[in-house]
Amino acid sequence: MDRRFFVSTAAVAAASMPLLAAAPAHAADSDDQGRALQEIMLKALSRELNDPETAAVVEPAIEDIGFDWHPPVAPIASLDYIVAYSFGNRAPAGGGDPSRVMYEPGPVNEALADTIAKVRATRDIPVFAQWEIARFLKSKYSMDGVTSIEPVIKPDGTIVYLSTDGVAAQVVSFRGGTSGTAGVVGFRDHVKRCVLTTRGRGMTAFAPEGIDMPGTYDPLSGQPWTRRRDLYLIHDMFAQFGMWREKAIKAAYPNG
Repeated sequence: MDRRFFVSTAAVAAASMPLLAAAPAHAADSDDQGRALQEIMLKALSRELNDPETAAVVEPAIEDIGFDWHPPVAPIASLDYIVAYSFGNRAPAGGGDPSRVMYEPGPVNEALADTIAKVRATRDIPVFAQWEIARFLKSKYSMDGVTSIEPVIKPDGTIVYLSTDGVAAQVVSFRGGTSGTAGVVGFRDHVKRCVLTTRGRGMTAFAPEGIDMPGTYDPLSGQPWTRRRDLYLIHDMFAQFGMWREKAIKAAYPNG
């Protein structure tokens, strides 16, 4: 299929998810493989759907979500603040209902705190970190300039843990706006969606260039989907498809 035809028919999808147009850092080394994969997927979808035009619109979502797990990156020197998202906390150490007793941060979030410390060693900028990470930044590093994004405690004592989007919304609220560039820290298989979500709240966001994100899963995590990579990747793709769906519908029908 002609590349120009693909671009024109996929315009709505590309506009609805800006990261598709923002080539990841590894793209230069894999252009040929990427084009080959795209061609195979377009042919297969066109044949299966018997509809080349629809296939050209749908394929970018499948390719981006299923086959690209690298976030866009920017030099640490260009970052103005850090936004850090937790991953895989553990059940309360003493037992009890997690809706009443706080989860334990767990080793993955300690590794995320270690990652932030590496960034801060290069550039001393404010940190907005989900509470599991913030606990380690304070206890292990005595780090200043850290704002902890805490769960919501309802009047009846029920604990409501924030989603990734809920954390991003809190960062905007704490900062009083979306100015500057955020350096996003997150688990290896989560960080791309973290960047997407941060951007979705109006912030300019990238992962810090040259910083490896933690990628070891915790089999004792309190959330089953964060215990194994195969389960988590499916979970994350499900979430990314939901984001793509929402943006694509709004792009197609902005007035509802």
